[in-house]
Amino acid sequence: MYNADKHFETLYDTVPRKYEFNETTPEGITAWQANFRPELRNILGLDNMESDLAGYVPKAEQLDVLDMDNHFRESWYLWVEPTVPLPFYLLKPKTIEGNIPLILTPHGHNHPHIYAGIAHSEKEETEMIEGERDIARQAAAEEGYIAIAPTTRAFGETRTDADKNNNATHSCRHQLVHSILVGRTPIGERVWDMSRLIDWGIENLPIDAERIAITGNSGGGTVSLFAAACETRIAAAVPSCYYCTFEGSIGTIRHCDCNYVPGVMRLGEMYDVAGLIAPRPFCAIAGRDDPIFPIDHVNFAYEKLKEIYTVAGVEDQCELYIGDGGHRYYKAAAWNFVRRFFHNNLIVPTQEKDVS
Repeated sequence: MYNADKHFETLYDTVPRKYEFNETTPEGITAWQANFRPELRNILGLDNMESDLAGYVPKAEQLDVLDMDNHFRESWYLWVEPTVPLPFYLLKPKTIEGNIPLILTPHGHNHPHIYAGIAHSEKEETEMIEGERDIARQAAAEEGYIAIAPTTRAFGETRTDADKNNNATHSCRHQLVHSILVGRTPIGERVWDMSRLIDWGIENLPIDAERIAITGNSGGGTVSLFAAACETRIAAAVPSCYYCTFEGSIGTIRHCDCNYVPGVMRLGEMYDVAGLIAPRPFCAIAGRDDPIFPIDHVNFAYEKLKEIYTVAGVEDQCELYIGDGGHRYYKAAAWNFVRRFFHNNLIVPTQEKDVS
C-alpha cells in the first residue's frame, strides 16, 4: 500500500545534494560558495530578474515624516520594478553622528506596519507587544540604528485587489503561481527587494555600508536567511523562527506556498544554504515550543552549520538562541548579537543563551 509519508521521507533521504557541505579548509569553503551561490540565485529566479530588469534604475518617493518622540518614522515607496512600488517605513534615531548601522527588518505573515510599531487594533497591539514584533522600532528607538521596515511582497499594498477586498493578510499563492510561470520565486522576488533597498540606503542614508544587518521573524526569517546567503553586502543575519531543516519543517509540516523553491534540496539542505553566509556573523533564534519549526530539527541544523563555521575558523560567529516560548521574536537575543559584532565585540547579555 502507498504511504505518502514514507515516500517523501525516502525522497528527501535519497535525492542527491550537489552542494552538500564536505569541505575541510577555509579555501575549500570559498570555492564551494563561489560555485553554490550562483546556482542558488538562479533557482530563486534572480538571474531572470537581473536580465529582465537590466538597466532599470529604481525611483523612490517620500510620503510623510512623523516625530515619534524618541525616533522619526518616514513612509516611502521604492519602485523595485517599474510596476512594483514597494512601501517601506524608514525609522531613524533622533540623533545621528557619522555613519551608523542599517537594519533591514522583513516581516512574516502579519501586517507590515506592526514591525514599525503601528497597531490598528487591540489584537494587533497584543500580537506586537507579546511577540516583540515591532522590530524596526526597536532598532531605531532602543538601539540607535537606522531601520528599514519593508512590505514583504504579496502583503499590504502588494496584495491582489481581491485579497484586499476580502481582507486576506497576503497573496502568497498568487505570487507563487505567477512567478514560477516566468522563472521566478516568491523568495527570490523578496531577496531582490532587499538588495534594491540596500542600493537605495547606501546611496541616500548616513549608514555604514560595512554594518548592514537583517532580521525578521517567521517569513521575515526566511527572507533574512536567503537574502544574506545571496547578498554579501549584508554583514550579519539574525533569522528568527525559521532556521531549521527543509525536511523537518516546510517538507513535513504545512506551510505557506511562498516557502517553496523548486529544486532547492537538489542543491543542499537549509544548513548548506546558511553556510553561504559564513564567515559573516549568523544567529538563529528559535522558540522551544514552535510547532512549525520543530526544535529537534533546529538543533540538528545548527550543529551542521556550526561545522561550516568551524572549518571557516570563525566558530564564535555562529550562534543559536532558544527562547522559552513559541513562534515569536526574542529581541534581547537578537540585539545582543548585533551589538556584539557592530560595537567592538562588546556584549552584555540580558538573557542566558540556551543551546540545549
